[in-house]
Amino acid sequence: MDIRKLQRVIVDALEDVKAQDIKVFNTSHLTSLFDRVIVASGTSNRQTKALASSVREGVKEAGGEIISTEGEDIGEWVLVDCGDAIVHILQPALRQYYNLEEIWGDKPVRIKLSTPNPFGGAHASDDDEEEEEAPAAKPARKTSARRK
Repeated sequence: MDIRKLQRVIVDALEDVKAQDIKVFNTSHLTSLFDRVIVASGTSNRQTKALASSVREGVKEAGGEIISTEGEDIGEWVLVDCGDAIVHILQPALRQYYNLEEIWGDKPVRIKLSTPNPFGGAHASDDDEEEEEAPAAKPARKTSARRK
């Protein structure tokens, strides 16, 4: 399955169960094992399990393969291995502690979400096409004069 289609299926499945703060990262330059890491938050053990189940079902329905699922018995951090994409579903405290974005996040992928995410989430693109990488942030301009 094409990586863009796979990441779209995964993000849609996460959105269906109201995942928070969905982020997609291109990891092809870091490892040959997978091309994307997708990180999302669930508010409870029950929701993280439901999110993992939604991802598995969505990928299978789209013709993809699920290699493995880990952590579903406890539900605080569930990992779904979709071959070319790895999905980490964590509760917010664990996500903050392990900070996976620092490890995998140097190349964010811009994706369009079906609904605006008030928690930050993936970046919404203005185009219908998904972009490979987000443009670099512009540095803040310094102002030399203060207004009184």
